[in-house]
Amino acid sequence: MSISREDIEKVAVLARIKVDDEQVSALEKDLGNILDLVDQLSAADTDAVEPMAHPLDAVQRLRADEVTETNQREAFQAIAPATEDGLYLVPKVIE
Repeated sequence: MSISREDIEKVAVLARIKVDDEQVSALEKDLGNILDLVDQLSAADTDAVEPMAHPLDAVQRLRADEVTETNQREAFQAIAPATEDGLYLVPKVIE
């Protein structure tokens, strides 16, 4: 698959980058090579390949879900500017 000079210039405008004429020809070749590689990868048969989250059978060690702090809700709400029924009241910011 090839990419045209116009496509490169259009992408450069959309990306807000300046590309000189000599850079366009080099990019045309490089991007063409990348697209050819993508075509090769797309042609590979992956029907029998099972998706995986990690290439190794690594399992993340998890800590026990235990409460380690005491409940300080009343102390925090006592110093809050405005509370009601255990909730913090905040000013309306969207009209």
